[in-house]
Amino acid sequence: MGSRKDNNSITAIILLLLVVLITLLSMCFGAVNISLHEIFSSFGKWFHQAGDMTLNERIFIGIRLPRSILCLLVGASLAVGGVLLQALFRNPIVEPGLVGTSSGAAFGAALYFVLGAVFKLNAGEWTLPIAACTGGILSTAMVLLLSKSGQTGKSSIVALLLTGIAINALFMSGVGFLSYIARDPQARSITFWNLGTLAGANWHSVFIIGITTIVCILIALRYARQLNALMIGEEEALYLGINISRLKLVILTINVLMIATATAFVGVISFVGLIVPHLLRIIQGSDNRKLIRNGAMLGAILLSASDLVARLALRPAELPIGIVTSVIGVPVFIILLRRKNYFF
Repeated sequence: MGSRKDNNSITAIILLLLVVLITLLSMCFGAVNISLHEIFSSFGKWFHQAGDMTLNERIFIGIRLPRSILCLLVGASLAVGGVLLQALFRNPIVEPGLVGTSSGAAFGAALYFVLGAVFKLNAGEWTLPIAACTGGILSTAMVLLLSKSGQTGKSSIVALLLTGIAINALFMSGVGFLSYIARDPQARSITFWNLGTLAGANWHSVFIIGITTIVCILIALRYARQLNALMIGEEEALYLGINISRLKLVILTINVLMIATATAFVGVISFVGLIVPHLLRIIQGSDNRKLIRNGAMLGAILLSASDLVARLALRPAELPIGIVTSVIGVPVFIILLRRKNYFF
């Protein structure tokens, strides 16, 4: 028992050190390299409002720093969303967008790109995030409503899973239709947004996603023990006094708030929420208390590393981050599947 606790502590410390390291690398390297001296100097001038900043210092404070922080927050959100839904559905191949959140957000964004100018929808820099977030919330609400049984008024795990697959297909077909009728610039915007990008990071998005991510992860940690019991089975969890319907609603609400908000600002990013829980289960087992905590750190590391590759691969141009996460995620996921003997 003591050995396992030591291993978990070591894992957490290593992940924390990696978060610090990848954050420093993310701050230093990009289209323009920024030295550690310039980083510390910009912090001093920013906090004390002493002296004019150089160009590199302005780039760091206005662009590089919010992007690095946003990357950590979005990675944590996606990974924790994956942990929660895999525990809720007791299925290792579930990812955070399975209940319709990501596809609904993609549809909301595509609808704005194609019809926003026609109906003169304009709320400044917030218009696209509002449209995407609304789409993600509405699609998840549809999954919840349609999965309820007509007799009991409750949603089973299987019904939620199957309804989520159907709603995902429906909204992605909607995105396909909007891409088909869109003009070339609109179609390019839809495609680029569906591949994910952190290029639009700013302090407003950091503030909103920061609040959502931190609050939702803290609430999720309170329900980790109940998720551990649910993984044994619904009947067993009921015998332990757990309100299954309430637990489902809370977990799905946490997931949709985190994923819809993150997707609204950075687009669709795949595989982070799918492979992070797998990797951690190999290292430390299936205790959701540790999976949520360490998953947040590993998700932040994985997305930050992917963003660093996206910025440096074609410098000064930039790859959509969704391409990088897919290139990294697909082989890792296949290796994990083979390791678990899911191939027959």
